Parts: sequence; structure tokens; C-alpha cells
Amino acid sequence: MRILVVEDEHRVADAIVRSLRAEGMTVNSCADSQTALTACRDNYDLIIMDRMLPGPYDGMTIVKIIRSQAIQTPVLILTALGEVTDRVEGLMSGADDYLTKPFSIKEMIARVKVLQRRPKRHVGTVISINGLELNTHTAEVKRNGRVIKLSKREFKILNYLMYHKGQIISKQQLINHAWDENALIMPNTVEVYIGYLRKKIDRNFPNEPPLIHTVFGFGYRLGD
Repeated sequence: MRILVVEDEHRVADAIVRSLRAEGMTVNSCADSQTALTACRDNYDLIIMDRMLPGPYDGMTIVKIIRSQAIQTPVLILTALGEVTDRVEGLMSGADDYLTKPFSIKEMIARVKVLQRRPKRHVGTVISINGLELNTHTAEVKRNGRVIKLSKREFKILNYLMYHKGQIISKQQLINHAWDENALIMPNTVEVYIGYLRKKIDRNFPNEPPLIHTVFGFGYRLGD
């Protein structure tokens, strides 16, 4: 499970990130609303969003914006405002759950797992292009009906490329998606994994057009 934590109180953010990683989840974080709005458009399984943030937006405004853009990633709002009217306002903004500060880390993890078990609201679970199919629920990848076995890291990278098919994706974007933010990853590590994917997806299908393309000086693009 890949989670984005949006929290400007560093001690709170660190506690949340550490506890989620201890549960085996991949976690990235940011501390201001402008960065958060961009990050929320990425392919996360869950967003934990503080209500009050520095920058031009508060957390609920960000939720309203991403919902208006058909981004249905589950959102758990964190706030010190605990009145019933505040909770109702948070849920009506498009959030999926609402947790009042101070809160128990155990309760937060429980709420995260409950949201994880809910059916996905986006339409469809299979991303496909030119015979290549990736099922985001079963983590199964096929090309022309033939199953392709990928490591967890390879799957994360391919998932990101397919989710953004046709777009140029930088090495840093792939690092941010496939590795924890504190991991020390060199750009040539990304090249190695792209090589693995090329072998499994392109070179093992010599009668099909290659799908993973290098855009020199910029990154990679998945497409016809």
C-alpha cells in the first residue's frame, strides 16, 4: 500500500510515517498545500491529510479540488477541530474519514486498514496498452494473455509508467514512487530496473512493438 502523508507538524508527520512503514507500507510525505495538491494527483492508495496547512489551500479545499478532477483516492483528514459540524464539513468535502487530534497511532493505523479494505471507487482495475495489461488489484501483468512475473519493485515502476502512459516520466519520479523517500537511490538503479522491465515486456515479445521508450535527457515513456 502506497500512502501520502500531508502534515506540517514535523513531529506528528514523523510519527505517522514511522508507524506506517513499520506496518510494511510505502510512505511519502509533504508539508505544504501547494506541494500536496501536486502530489495528490499521483498514484497513491490513500492520502492522510492535515486540515490546516501552510500555503494557498487548506486540506479540505485540496480534497474538493482533487474530487472535482475525478481523483478518487481515499482521504483520511486529520484535524484539531473536533466539533460535529467540523467533522461533517470534512466528510462533505469528499474525505472518507476524519480523525481528531490528538489521536492514538493504533487507531490511525486501524482506520487506514479499514479504508484499505473498502472497494476502490475508480472505474476498472486493469490498465492496458497494446496487449499489455496490469491488474492493480491482483498485481497480475500479462501481454497478449501471457503472464509476466515481476518483482514488487518492477511492478511499482511499471504500474506508475502505465498509469501515466504516453507521458514522459523522470528517473526522480520513479524513485519517488517505487522507493521510500529516505532511501538513497542512484539514477542508474532506475536504469537497471528499466532494463529488467524491457527484457520481460519488450524483448520477450519480439513480434510486438516495444512499449518502454527512453526520452534522452528527460526520462522514460510507456506507449506505442
